Amino acid sequence: MLATTTDNNDFFKSNVLGHPAGLFVLFFTEMWERFSYYGMRAILVLFLTAPLLNHGWAWPRANALALYGTYTSLVYLTTILGGWMADNKLGYRKTIVLGALLMTLGHASMAVETEGFIYLGLLLLVFGVGLFKPNMTSIISHMYKDHPEKKDGAFTIFYMGVNSGAFLGIMLCGYLGEKVSWSYGFGLAGIFMFFGMIMFYLGQNIFGDIGLAPVASTSATAKLNLATTDENGDKLNPFTSLDKVLVSIAAVIGIVWILNDPISKINGFNVFGSGQLSNYAILSGIVLFLVILFTRIIRYSPITRDRMFAVVIIAIVYMLFWAAFEQAGGSMTIFADSYTNRSLAGDWGNIFKICNTLLTLIPLGILTWVLIKLIKETYKDYTNSNVAIGISFTIVWAIVIWMLLREFTADSAEIPASWFQILNSFFIISLAPLFTKVWESKYNPSAAFKFAIGMILLGIGFLALAYGSAGIPQGAKTASISMVWLIIAYLFHTMGELCISPIGLSYVSKLVPGRMIAMMFGVWYLAVAIGNKTAGTMGGMIDSIVEEYNMSTFFLIFTFVPFVVAILIAACHPLLKRLMHGVH
Repeated sequence: MLATTTDNNDFFKSNVLGHPAGLFVLFFTEMWERFSYYGMRAILVLFLTAPLLNHGWAWPRANALALYGTYTSLVYLTTILGGWMADNKLGYRKTIVLGALLMTLGHASMAVETEGFIYLGLLLLVFGVGLFKPNMTSIISHMYKDHPEKKDGAFTIFYMGVNSGAFLGIMLCGYLGEKVSWSYGFGLAGIFMFFGMIMFYLGQNIFGDIGLAPVASTSATAKLNLATTDENGDKLNPFTSLDKVLVSIAAVIGIVWILNDPISKINGFNVFGSGQLSNYAILSGIVLFLVILFTRIIRYSPITRDRMFAVVIIAIVYMLFWAAFEQAGGSMTIFADSYTNRSLAGDWGNIFKICNTLLTLIPLGILTWVLIKLIKETYKDYTNSNVAIGISFTIVWAIVIWMLLREFTADSAEIPASWFQILNSFFIISLAPLFTKVWESKYNPSAAFKFAIGMILLGIGFLALAYGSAGIPQGAKTASISMVWLIIAYLFHTMGELCISPIGLSYVSKLVPGRMIAMMFGVWYLAVAIGNKTAGTMGGMIDSIVEEYNMSTFFLIFTFVPFVVAILIAACHPLLKRLMHGVH
């Protein structure tokens, strides 16, 4: 249990846009963390696959995407470790600062660009994000525990910080990485992570006692752990020794498989001896985990058991969604780099320059306005923290102005391949209010139909890419397809994300009893990790599928699977409704 003795009403004495100033300290800290994460992610595959003449590593695409998938999956697995560290050892604040420090060092290592430092950097980032990510939202939950009516608005504001960071990180790190130096792109991500860490560390007292080191608990929760039933009369179900052994075996198999995939492709050393044995190993690990999960769930009372089965079904849909959606940082980035016409001259080039300028300056201007309001409210008490965030924004404005002037003086517009990834954040910020209104209206669909709609929208996005790439010859390594198809794909993918991503976590919190929330969030993050790893593995097949068939076939696979999943989950509506037992 974490010490949280401060009266939560005190937080609302420092008001920024109707919310505590502390929320915006978290907003900007998270913004710089997402800046660093998505900025590096935007150029990782491009750097690994770039020709040696362009100072890349000239890796085969399958190798690059294998490493990409392993990195993104491990990031989600280590969030379980981050939550445990905060709850049992360090508290939220120290865990966040430690995570931010590891990420700063990770980006600095990647800026060196040697093989050893790249791998070291990725390792530091995996653990850094894992320590950082789950604990920011935990602080918000504690801040608003006495004001639940304001919690939705708080998380909406926080979500805007997430997407603002992703937007700026992809734009600036991508631009510097592709057009100036890969080292500059990786290094810039680290610079702003450093400023985010300093801002949070110097301003952390604004949170009162929230997030301090764990203290011994003598509360009813502790007493509950000694009882045989929970507050609802449901029989407790502690892990047996056999459960722990089987979970450990499944975890070891899964982690070894995740790491073995890129190692076997890059160095030729396969822990399992052969690809076939590797497939059997991961299949065995998945089956073992499902057996453990099933045998534990059936020990609960009927209502709890049914609701947990509903969470498992939703998690499977979530996993399949991310397996396709995360092509954004992998195969879709390769498609943008090698198969898309990104050169615009004449009037079209000028139109893009104007649009890109507005797309950059308007969000940055809004963020600066919010920052000024925060500084006015907190400058006297947290001067040094405000100086840190002020310096970081000054640097951002300087880089943005330099970038825009550099582009305007160029004869034509050459769009970086990473630029298309900012469309996801832009469309989220633009469309989220519309989707929120629909979910709050009488037209709000059930969970099953929300997921079905999301998968259909995801499939339509890939269908647009399949149609647009129909003219690419079999086996082609390059082409010059209109960028319109990528823009359409990102639009539909974002709408699909808005139907699935925010909804899934909401249902976990509604369906699972509080005493089991940690375990089921572990299952949830495991599903996301598997989805991310699957995304890298499937994306790595792009060259083999294009050589044997064509590019349209590759994207049609990602069209067909979401459509089938949509039909299945819609058909499961009566089952899910029954399993949820009245939860909406």
